[in-house]
Amino acid sequence: MMWYRPDVALPTGSGEGAGAGAGAGTGAGKGARAHLQVRGLSAGYGPVQVLRNVTLEARPGLTVILGPNGAGKTTLLRALNGLIPRMGEVLLDRDELPEKTHEIVRAGVALVAEGRQLFAQMTVTENLELGGWLVDKAERARRIEQAFADFPKLRERAQQLAGTMSGGEQQMVAVARAMMSAPRLLMLDEPSLGLAPRMVDELLAIARRIADAGTTVLMVEQNVKKALAVADRGYVLERGQIVASGDARLLARSTVVREAYLGADSADTTDARDAVARRKAQPVSAAAARRATPSSTR
Repeated sequence: MMWYRPDVALPTGSGEGAGAGAGAGTGAGKGARAHLQVRGLSAGYGPVQVLRNVTLEARPGLTVILGPNGAGKTTLLRALNGLIPRMGEVLLDRDELPEKTHEIVRAGVALVAEGRQLFAQMTVTENLELGGWLVDKAERARRIEQAFADFPKLRERAQQLAGTMSGGEQQMVAVARAMMSAPRLLMLDEPSLGLAPRMVDELLAIARRIADAGTTVLMVEQNVKKALAVADRGYVLERGQIVASGDARLLARSTVVREAYLGADSADTTDARDAVARRKAQPVSAAAARRATPSSTR
């Protein structure tokens, strides 16, 4: 699963204006793995502020963001991907990350959104082609072949309409489509949501392989135990603020995570949704803020 190669990265222009591209500028040379730094990030929906002064980083490897529903996890990824306004400093390899989504993609960042967001009436192959639309036809064909090599099930379903596939298969298409842009940083929003346990294990293993192959992965998850098992580092987000962070193995044993998300007396509780009943009600959740905001401001 060798996806990112500097020689096939998305075009970023030439001359003095090319410095915002992946690996360009002073931040990283060719072949360097992406390093995302977020400092004092605040974001929300209209007048409702969801994230408050969030500071974190996604170093080479796999970083997971944990937290209950409404903590602001999806809002964080939306802000980083330019889908909503943000305040604060966001650096990719010491270069400022653009604010417009298409420029962020050109900088080498891809997002697999919650709910997969596939084109249901298009085939698997057509969905993949859209993911690599900015490269020439020959390179796009090469990347599709790479996707089929990495996801053999998708080769079998190449001409099947995406909307007729199972949830797990659709998630594979969504991940493969994002990888068609050869990103240096891949952001995953709840990849295990609504999937059977066996498929959860498979998708998280895929995320781990992508990270091991050289693409930095920033993943939002509610399946705390399994997410920490595949991650290198983790952060716990509550009410729009970071409340804990550290090495994934140490974080899994921390008091904050064990009591709030794994259960003080039970190691079987693995889902952050279960933590909601054990914690105080949040005054304004990220989900509630999105629902309350007119669509024109999203």
